[in-house]
Amino acid sequence: MTIPPERGDESRQGYQVIFVRSYWFGVLILIGLLVTCSSAGAQQPKKIPHIGFVSPVDVPHYFLAFRQGLRELGYTEGQNLFIEFRSANGVPNRLPELVADLVRAKVDLIVAASGGAAVAAKDGTNAIPIVFGMTGDPVAMGLVKGLARPGGNVTGLSTLITETSGKRLQLLKEITNASRVGILSSSSSSETGASLKDLQPTARSLHVELSVVDVRDENGLDSAFSALRNEHVGALIVLTGALLTQHRNQIVQLAANSRLPAMYGISEFMDVGGLMFYGANLMEVYRRAAIYADKILKGAKPADVPVEQPTKFELVINLKTAKQIGLTIPPNVLARADRVIKQGGT
Repeated sequence: MTIPPERGDESRQGYQVIFVRSYWFGVLILIGLLVTCSSAGAQQPKKIPHIGFVSPVDVPHYFLAFRQGLRELGYTEGQNLFIEFRSANGVPNRLPELVADLVRAKVDLIVAASGGAAVAAKDGTNAIPIVFGMTGDPVAMGLVKGLARPGGNVTGLSTLITETSGKRLQLLKEITNASRVGILSSSSSSETGASLKDLQPTARSLHVELSVVDVRDENGLDSAFSALRNEHVGALIVLTGALLTQHRNQIVQLAANSRLPAMYGISEFMDVGGLMFYGANLMEVYRRAAIYADKILKGAKPADVPVEQPTKFELVINLKTAKQIGLTIPPNVLARADRVIKQGGT
């Protein structure tokens, strides 16, 4: 005889079944939530790199070359890259302020468009990577410990601006045979001292006397050229510096008015009628700076990325300007020019 189960037993068995089903249903929901969260996390967009570009002067050519280099590497501004441009507009004292602004913006990388900008960036942060361009000797300036292994958070491309000052004087001597050469400098530039030091041995070997005139602000340019005329200089070398580059139009015009053959270390002077330029191709330097930026954004440490130095220098001569000041360029020098600017074109 089968004894039917008591009502209480049936109820307890029903509760057990419901509990087991609820338990596994809950487990499945939990697993689903974990998978969903994991999938959502994996699909979150990556942080877009943010680059700060700081320059002592408002010279867009270099910035455009840098942007072009980034485009060639697959970067598109606004999509997978942001760039902020800061210019001191020829006032070097503003560089620390501009760097501080970029540090507050928490950029991932700072590109410094001069030795002075690089020094300001290095002083402003030891955490954010820095790529410099257009400097003299980065070791002597304290930017890096060595060219092969920079150490710290700074690396970049040196253009040897200060080391090529002697070559500029040599070329100017060939063209003018001047026994006294004026040097237009700006003591606010971090590279002035090294350039003057490099000029001294070349001047002695060429038996050339140097007359150095320092410019502290744009209001001093007229008096500087007056002083050069009083010194009876036969030619002029314009050193690099934010102040001088920012006011290149005025300097080139003053040189022409004084009928002074002038040599420049920055190619932008040629765009406004300068007579001669000798140095590294800065457009190429900043295009290559994009390669450095790309490496660092992808995880390379500046301390391990060697500083690059130029292997080719350009000589550019403006025959139109030479004619205006009554100067004849010797054929042997003209033949060595990489680019000659002629009347009505290049």
